[in-house]
Amino acid sequence: MRRALILTGLPVAVLLGLLWLAGGCDGLLRAAVAAQREAQDALAGAVRAIRAGQPGAVLGLMGVSFGYGVLHAVGPGHGKALIGAYGLARRVPVLRLSVLALLSSLAQAAVAVALVYGAVAVLGLTRQAATGLAEGAVPVIGNLMIAGLGLWLLARGIAGLRRRAGPRGHDHHDHGADCGCGHAHGPSVDQVERLTGWRDAALLVAGIALRPCSGALFLLILTWQLGIGAAGVAGAFAMGLGTALVTLAVAVLAGWAREGALQRLSGGALTRALPLAEAGFGAVILTAGLVLVWRAL
Repeated sequence: MRRALILTGLPVAVLLGLLWLAGGCDGLLRAAVAAQREAQDALAGAVRAIRAGQPGAVLGLMGVSFGYGVLHAVGPGHGKALIGAYGLARRVPVLRLSVLALLSSLAQAAVAVALVYGAVAVLGLTRQAATGLAEGAVPVIGNLMIAGLGLWLLARGIAGLRRRAGPRGHDHHDHGADCGCGHAHGPSVDQVERLTGWRDAALLVAGIALRPCSGALFLLILTWQLGIGAAGVAGAFAMGLGTALVTLAVAVLAGWAREGALQRLSGGALTRALPLAEAGFGAVILTAGLVLVWRAL
């Protein structure tokens, strides 16, 4: 039963992908964008209610902010695409990928807070200047990190393919990690995976976080100007949790589709498929990152 459930992951992902390519999701995306505009008006209304001291206004702002984050994530965006591509590229446990999705969304909110209070409150920049910074230099750095993650995955995938295609000779100088000779001959596979996993995680989280949500910036600047900054900070993180709800779903779908594909392979086919997927999706992420950098310049 469990194997059958895993095997359905790939067909479900392919079906959703074909539906998206055929324009079947266009109506949903347009509705999400329109609802996002309406939610921004609701944000302003919730802020005014807090300013007026209305009962329950803070909870109302948290609810509107969470909903705005969900709508923002459903619409066009790079975060969920990056999480999905990374989940397909690497055999990362779904739980770990889900944690990365959550951390990325919360880090995105933290970057928005740092930008507003660093640029506006501390440096004294205008609202327009802070917004320009958030939409200019900062996203370029994030896009470069996305490209760096893609390059890293591509290089590692190619190296993996070369190792599997190379000679398998063994002489008296070759030792395994646990050969019993009493000393280490280099990091074990598990140690290398942990090291590269942390590098991947840092690039992935930073690449998503350094493109803060425009709604969070709007809320933070507005509440700071009105003297209710704490409510704005809480609202920004509520938006992050709303965004995380969607990216978590994408992470689960990516892991489900990946394992569904790998369950159909065994032996040599499986060992070749893993680095091939890593290189292929690494190339996709690298290309996407470079395109985003080009558009931002």
